[in-house]
Amino acid sequence: MQQRDYDREKGRNNRRGNGGKNHAVRERRPEAEQVGNGAVIGRNAVRELLKSGRPIDKLLVQSGEREGALVPLVGEAIARGIPVVETERRKMDSLAGFVPHQGIIAMAAEKEYCTVEDILDIAAARGEKPLIVIADGIADPYNLGAVIRCAEGCGAHGLIIPKRHAAGLTPVVTKASAGAIEHLAIAKVTNIAATVESLKKAGVWVFAAEAGGSDFRETDMNVPAAIVLGSEGSGVSELVRKRSDFVVSIPMYGQVNSFNVSTAAAVLLCEAAYQQRKAK
Repeated sequence: MQQRDYDREKGRNNRRGNGGKNHAVRERRPEAEQVGNGAVIGRNAVRELLKSGRPIDKLLVQSGEREGALVPLVGEAIARGIPVVETERRKMDSLAGFVPHQGIIAMAAEKEYCTVEDILDIAAARGEKPLIVIADGIADPYNLGAVIRCAEGCGAHGLIIPKRHAAGLTPVVTKASAGAIEHLAIAKVTNIAATVESLKKAGVWVFAAEAGGSDFRETDMNVPAAIVLGSEGSGVSELVRKRSDFVVSIPMYGQVNSFNVSTAAAVLLCEAAYQQRKAK
């Protein structure tokens, strides 16, 4: 080997961190593990997670890979009502931190979910009118975490989120909530519109936060109340809005036409909490 070729090869090996030896020594990475974003990766890890009964927000399966050893895992997830989402390999590689994921990743919840009935029971145990937040499709985990922080700080009894097309309870949400997630009951439901109907039957008045509604300051929220906050892009869904008892708005005086969802949550929840406590 000529000197310049030897030097070039030696430089490559030094960059690999193998002491200049002319062979690659690879550290064996674990077959499956959990990374810091709440992702449980690999077939064995996902299998054990499913056995544990721990809450799972969704199962990601690499596009075109629903076969072989993945079939029973996907089948069990579907049987348990866990959303299964086909995902491009590039996104899965990123979520897994480039640890081999074997075509499957489970997004595990950071907290045990409760039921809507549990939230109503919490209000009853405190001798208070229910104050509930409904997140109708909030997709950004930072926004969801901030909403949880607002809800807990205002004394809300619980939060309701949908199973699909929304952020779940990931470590990012936990961090953004600044610890509030540990003190707030959170229910996960299949259908927000149906849940709204159930709450109404239980005597809860539902307030959808949307443009074109009544001024929130002139709205009587000294009642068992659920405040619906919509997604960042399209707001409260049309069906949920129609099923709500009231539509309330925050007057805007600048050039922008709306607040961030977590800011709107703080404004509306502070007013609802004030009205409920003032009446005591």
